[in-house]
Amino acid sequence: MPERASPADWDLTPAVESAEGPTDDADDVPEDVREYARFSKMDGAQYDRVNEFLRDRTYITAREWAIARLCADFRTETGVEMTKIGENLPELVPFMTDTYSPQAVNQARSAFEDKVRMAGATFLYGAMSGFFTADELDDLMYEVTEVAKFLLEVEGVDLAVEEELEAEERISSVMRDVRSASDELRHDGTECPNCGHTIDADD
Repeated sequence: MPERASPADWDLTPAVESAEGPTDDADDVPEDVREYARFSKMDGAQYDRVNEFLRDRTYITAREWAIARLCADFRTETGVEMTKIGENLPELVPFMTDTYSPQAVNQARSAFEDKVRMAGATFLYGAMSGFFTADELDDLMYEVTEVAKFLLEVEGVDLAVEEELEAEERISSVMRDVRSASDELRHDGTECPNCGHTIDADD
C-alpha cells in the first residue's frame, strides 16, 4: 500500500533558476486575483515537474488541473470568468507562466471534464466487471483516494482526520454497494454451477 504523501513532501522546487515572472504592475491585477491563494503551497514549483507528477498518477495535465479549479472558483451567476482567468493565469497559479485566451481556458476546462468522464467510466467498469476481488478493490480505492486528497491539500483544502475517515468510509460503502449490485447484474439469469439454481437480480 502506498505511503501517504503530504504537500511538504512533494518536492516541486525548480531544478534550475525559473524564468522571470510577470512584470505587470500590482495595481492592474484585480483584487480577487491578488487575494487568491489556492495554489500558494506550490510557490516556486515548475510546470514540468507538476505535470510529471500528475501524469504518473492521473489522466490530467497540470494545465487542465489548474484551469479546472480556477473555473470552479471564478464562476459567477452568468458563467465562468474566462477572460479574467486567462489574463491573470501567472498571478493565480505559481507554475503557470503564460497568459491564455478565453478560448484556451475553455478548451482546457473541457479537456478536464472529458477526461474525468472517461476515467470514471473506466474505473466503474473495472469495479463492476469482477476483475478485482473485494480486497483488491479496497486497496485500489485507498490508493486513488490518497492521490485525490493529496491534490486537495495542495490546493489549500484543510482536511481534518475525522473528515478524512468519514469520507473514506462513505466512499468504501458506495463501492461495496456498486460491487454487490454488479454481481447481481452480471449473474442475473445464470445458473449456479453448484446447485443449479437460476440466479435472479432480486435474489
